[in-house]
Amino acid sequence: MSDVSLSPGAEARLAEIRAAAEAAADRPAALGPDIDITRFRTVSEADTIASLDSLERQVKETVLLSGFTADETERSASYFQMDRTPIYERVQKAFDDAIEIMSTEEALKLYGEEMLEKYWWRAVDPGKDKYTAIVALHQTEGYFIRIKAGRKVEKPIQACLFVSESDVSQNVHNVIIVEDGAEANVITGCNIHTDVKEGLHAGISEFYVGRGAKLTFTMVHNWAEDFSVRPRTGIVVEEDGIYINNYVLLKPVKSIQAFPVAKLVGDRSTAVFNSIVYGLKDSVIDLGSETQLIGENTRSEAVARTVSMDRSTVYSRGRLIGRTNTCKAHLDCRGIVQSAESTQWAIPDLASEGAPGAELSHEAAISPIAAEEIYYLMTRGLPKDEAVSMITRGFVSIDIPGLPDVLRKQIDKAIEETSKEAM
Repeated sequence: MSDVSLSPGAEARLAEIRAAAEAAADRPAALGPDIDITRFRTVSEADTIASLDSLERQVKETVLLSGFTADETERSASYFQMDRTPIYERVQKAFDDAIEIMSTEEALKLYGEEMLEKYWWRAVDPGKDKYTAIVALHQTEGYFIRIKAGRKVEKPIQACLFVSESDVSQNVHNVIIVEDGAEANVITGCNIHTDVKEGLHAGISEFYVGRGAKLTFTMVHNWAEDFSVRPRTGIVVEEDGIYINNYVLLKPVKSIQAFPVAKLVGDRSTAVFNSIVYGLKDSVIDLGSETQLIGENTRSEAVARTVSMDRSTVYSRGRLIGRTNTCKAHLDCRGIVQSAESTQWAIPDLASEGAPGAELSHEAAISPIAAEEIYYLMTRGLPKDEAVSMITRGFVSIDIPGLPDVLRKQIDKAIEETSKEAM
């Protein structure tokens, strides 16, 4: 921002953000294992590319598992970041007047005053912990997506944040703005190269859904056994707006801790969270969501399906905070434990704050696969391992609204392969 002229108020806002981050630079997160972030160096720069076909075959195959495809026929726009460099940004011609996509650094330079006043660190506190702090103080890009008012983008927008080297920290800040009356489906994949072992991904995401707007956001994570992940997400939904969040984790990870917070500030606004999580090997997974129902007649639903295997530890959290007498929300958290060495927690959390008429409910259950279900399939000729795999696939195959068919098929295939591998 040094080459951009800003008002005294904007300069003061930047100083405020920096001061909050500096105060939190050594502050551990409230949840999840602590990480020595000083061990990691900053990710390197990479060369830009003219076409996604230029990506090496191994990279294309890896990112395809998270729904990012080099064939952009069924995509309206694409953003690909390699380490710290946005190597590819493109909006399909048919959507030129509906979508803006670029790095957040570029957007901050282009929309400095507006960004700082309305969006920049407004939905996430830069002083929350050392993972927000490292992004605020040492940001390595991230994507900016804006859907213009009244435009309904039929084809999904795709974004990929890729790490190609070990022992690095990728610190990204993403901003998505869906203006009044607009609609979009964003598919984001976070991936690492198959040669990458250890590292850190700190990802700040801020989503702003305007009046009567709708954002469906799908995140698919593909990490590695020694990789740590700390996303921090804030969502603001205005009057009659709809936010749908889909999250899928099917690969091992050293540890991941995420707890997105949706604020339903507008009347009749809605938030839906769906998650499918496999705990594999020694993964420590702490995931959940919080919805603050602030406006009148707000609605929320959170559905989680978790499977813990091997020596994994999985926490599935859900928090609903009702602040109006006309709000209604429900949590549905269910888990299957498939290993005597794994640990699983289901933690529903409901609060009514000055709203005695709020309707908040939950269902939480952890159990093994029922023996009678396995026996039934075995009597039909299936070996035990295949019977367990089939039941597991059925358990996690929740209906994710707005999911493109191609991504749905990829997720179903990955679930099938993961289930088989775990047997």
